Amino acid sequence: MSLLVRALSATAICVALTVGASAQNVQERTIRWGHLNNTDHPVSFGVQKFAEILLAKSGGKMKVREFAASQLGNELQQQSALRGGTQEMLSASTTSLATVVPEFGLIDFPFLFNTTEQADALATGKFGKAMMDTLPSKGLIGLGYWGLGFRNVTNSTRPITKLEDFSGLKLRVIPNPVYLESFSAFKANPVPMAFGELYSALETRTVDGQENPYTVILSNKFYEVQKYVSATNHTFTLNIILVSKIFWDKLSPTEQGLMREAYEESRGYQKEQTRLQTDKALAELQAKGMQYNAIAPEETERMRKAAQPVADKTSASLRPETVKIFNEEVERIRKDVK
Repeated sequence: MSLLVRALSATAICVALTVGASAQNVQERTIRWGHLNNTDHPVSFGVQKFAEILLAKSGGKMKVREFAASQLGNELQQQSALRGGTQEMLSASTTSLATVVPEFGLIDFPFLFNTTEQADALATGKFGKAMMDTLPSKGLIGLGYWGLGFRNVTNSTRPITKLEDFSGLKLRVIPNPVYLESFSAFKANPVPMAFGELYSALETRTVDGQENPYTVILSNKFYEVQKYVSATNHTFTLNIILVSKIFWDKLSPTEQGLMREAYEESRGYQKEQTRLQTDKALAELQAKGMQYNAIAPEETERMRKAAQPVADKTSASLRPETVKIFNEEVERIRKDVK
């Protein structure tokens, strides 16, 4: 046998052994991934892309089964299921994580950023990574963040064009102290409510309005029960991609690596879908009869100043070292990222 043939044979054997070893490290698995959004939402598109990539990388062994539209419960219920090991994955708002790591509430401060790029820089920077590091001790693993867009107010009473227009409006907000206190500072009447109850509450006028990204407003057909949509752009919604630590610890290093790769490779697609669908959603909301209005920069600044005491109060109750990282990152991003 020539040296070349022997070399090629040896290479083939090494490749076969490597593939065999890799295959042995990947088992047949079904991963239940829950979230609150409908299947026409950018979150669902991201889940589907992640599932497609993971299936291919695992040779068809690691399958993701999507449970959209709160089928597995609200975010706190699903978060509990992950921590207990009865559900494998969840894409949840960072807001809901403030119940287990209060410093996630910093992300909810109103009027932090003006652009998607600035919000993305916070998630991928020092602060976002520091927050990810807090999760394993809570029974959760974070793969990374997805962006859902800026949140905007809808209601059935009047357009929001200035700070005073919030006065007396009964608005559903995420059950979170920063949201409750911020809208109270605007003189609205904030009502904490699970997302799954919201459409009915709007329809029956139990609440006058709500606040969410345009894509959520469209996907959940709030235009059927709301007249006005105002571009408050008060906060940018980040989702964090969570894995049950109990499940994660059962995975081989190879499987863990495949899941991280699937997140990284699906992230750009999900970000682009959010951008495209946000623009499309606003146009469709207007086409379906919602009355849209922008807000003058000076009025946005008045709203920001009204909410600043809430940010100061919340910061004072959190870990100083984390608040310091957060403030430094926000200052850097406002200066360096457009």
